[in-house]
Amino acid sequence: MKCRLGLVWDSNILFSRYIEECGVTCEHITPQIIAAPFFRSRLCALVIPTGFANPEYSRLLPALKASAPRIRRFVEGGGNLLVFGAATDRSDAYDWLPFRIAYHHAYGQQHLAIDHDHPLASLVEGYDTGCIECDGYLTEHEGTVIASAGGNAVMILSRIGKGQVVVTTIHEYPSGRFLKTYSSAPEETLF
Repeated sequence: MKCRLGLVWDSNILFSRYIEECGVTCEHITPQIIAAPFFRSRLCALVIPTGFANPEYSRLLPALKASAPRIRRFVEGGGNLLVFGAATDRSDAYDWLPFRIAYHHAYGQQHLAIDHDHPLASLVEGYDTGCIECDGYLTEHEGTVIASAGGNAVMILSRIGKGQVVVTTIHEYPSGRFLKTYSSAPEETLF
């Protein structure tokens, strides 16, 4: 079983160290690299952290838009994609994903209604789901709701080809068990 993910961000961040401490090999991928036609990597999962669409935090959004066909091929081929909140109310923040989604930025503590029987609910394992940080909610989406807050989706799953996309506005690191499971596959997928 392979266990390898790509963390897409402008510079190295603490999140990568957390991922590696969870037992997952983590490759840092910059906006310049993800959009470069010559870049190739073999991964099981790709992670887009919170704030990717807010220019105060990141320059990632233009690179994600330029890489949309590559991201779709990666997921269709069997890769897993984990996308966090955009941290801004841009209407085009998620238009690089291979399905319709809209987001409203509103940071605060939430009480989650979560499908604990779903294997991906392990994302919040170890957290108090009665009082968890979220940076907004999804106003439109195509996918299965795994968690909601105040009647609004905060975590969805959409299957595309052989892979899957999880979009969440939960503003916490995913549990180690979630990262290990979501980033593991019998073989890596070309990105």
